[in-house]
Amino acid sequence: MALKLQLHQTSSSSFSSFSLLLLSLFTLLCCSFLHSCSCFNPKLFNVSLQAESGWPSAKATWYGTPTGAGSDGGACGYGNAVKQSPLSSMISAGGPSLYEKGKGCGSCYQVKCTNNSACSENPVTVVITDECPGCLSSPIHFDLSGTAFGAMAISSKQDQLRNAGVLQIQYQRVECNYGGMTVAFRVDGGSNPNYFATLIEYEARDGDLAGVDLQDGSGSSGGAWQPMQQSWGAVWKLNSGSTLKGPLSIRLKAAKSGKTLLASNVIPTGWKPGVTYRSLVNFQD
Repeated sequence: MALKLQLHQTSSSSFSSFSLLLLSLFTLLCCSFLHSCSCFNPKLFNVSLQAESGWPSAKATWYGTPTGAGSDGGACGYGNAVKQSPLSSMISAGGPSLYEKGKGCGSCYQVKCTNNSACSENPVTVVITDECPGCLSSPIHFDLSGTAFGAMAISSKQDQLRNAGVLQIQYQRVECNYGGMTVAFRVDGGSNPNYFATLIEYEARDGDLAGVDLQDGSGSSGGAWQPMQQSWGAVWKLNSGSTLKGPLSIRLKAAKSGKTLLASNVIPTGWKPGVTYRSLVNFQD
């Protein structure tokens, strides 16, 4: 009772000092009890929440026509495939940190926006198919196709969102899923018996590649595996220095998981430049 009476009679400044003293004592007891100062820290709590959310911030713009695919293939080399299923114009050019000098081609991301009245707040999936070398205002920048940018909007508000200019968005890396489609190899038009280059498309899971090897049909069990080099975008090449005998097998190494995939004899004897050869395989769990 005496303590209550004393507190009511204490000035506000004294009460504040007394409260701070109690808080300090509580913190000391907490840390002593736990044998470490791991008591509540608002700053650490906020950082933890941000890390657990899995949706970092990025900037987004759009290019091309409002309902188009950005450009015809872009710097990855996919050509008209960006307009067709399964990509269906849901693509993005990436700033330097996403494009990664072509190593980011084929990687998949979910993007969403929440800070505009036209945003649906629902994530949409896009594939990196192009480069945006001028996208330097943010560490992570997606220059989306008009179709993909509009897909982040509430129905009937696509144009309103596209008029927003540079948009603050959230993103996360996701596995690529092409609905059972297998990896395809489009032989570059400049290929010949001593030089082989191919565009590689529709790699599931990681989507991007860390390495590619080629084996020709020399000998009863095939020749030695030879490492290919990234030519540009999603195109890989091999200057063999000698005639490559078909059929050709190609081995892929995924960039993130490190998993390998063998497309055995995927390029037949008598292959032709400019032709796409579809394998029977893709990355699985």
